[in-house]
Amino acid sequence: MKNNKIALVTGASSGIGAATARRLAQAGYTVYGTSRRGSQAAAAAYAMLALDVTSDASVAAAVDEVMQRAGRIDLLVNNAGFGVAPAGAEESSMAQAQAIFDTNFYGVVRMTLAVLPHMRAQGGGRILNIGSVVGFLPMPYGALYSATKHAIEGYTESLDHEVRGWGIRASVVEPAYTKTTFEANLLAPDNPLSAYRQVSAAVTSRLQALMAGADDPGVVADTVLAAAQARQPKLRYTAGPLAARLRLMRRFLPAALMDAGLRKDLRLA
Repeated sequence: MKNNKIALVTGASSGIGAATARRLAQAGYTVYGTSRRGSQAAAAAYAMLALDVTSDASVAAAVDEVMQRAGRIDLLVNNAGFGVAPAGAEESSMAQAQAIFDTNFYGVVRMTLAVLPHMRAQGGGRILNIGSVVGFLPMPYGALYSATKHAIEGYTESLDHEVRGWGIRASVVEPAYTKTTFEANLLAPDNPLSAYRQVSAAVTSRLQALMAGADDPGVVADTVLAAAQARQPKLRYTAGPLAARLRLMRRFLPAALMDAGLRKDLRLA
């Protein structure tokens, strides 16, 4: 049954984005998904638009198209992003650092800037940013990706305070390990150093083992739906039991114990 709500989901061609778009469509939203190519979803449960979140013009064109078709945007889900394969922070050049921020963080900013005027004019809306547990935990050999997710946490928290007066709320969804093609599409560091080769390989092996027990993307999609429909939305929503445990541990464990546990889990010396 339609609920007359319009949702825009970035990075909706696969993984968390596709699962989220399908779940929202099942709940009655009219969904517009996006990807760089804009290819139509196989199940045709939602429309797909071409969108490059690193381009101001592309973002503006996609949002304008949704407004022309639907007349409003009630929900924005910022999901588009990529990561760098496990590597030392100094193994990525400034150009690679800027590229990952341009997509993972500035892409969120571009989408928010494009959608907020419409939400203010209509007197309400929700913005849900897909973060990660590494937005509140350190990720050794994943410094750049972790930094983008930390940035999303801070941006979302400030934004939520600013837009409440117009009936708009912003929240961040924090998944842990999730079974998607994300890991298969990680970029290699563009300045590899032999000093990090052995430990990077060990961390990669450990992460692959952890992924065997990872959550299905539907877990994140269900969390997004719950956040979108909450009468009194929270700022942060952990997605799945592991993410919830990590959030509690981060909150209550002494920093030294958290640090030691993290290094032990990743088999770091």
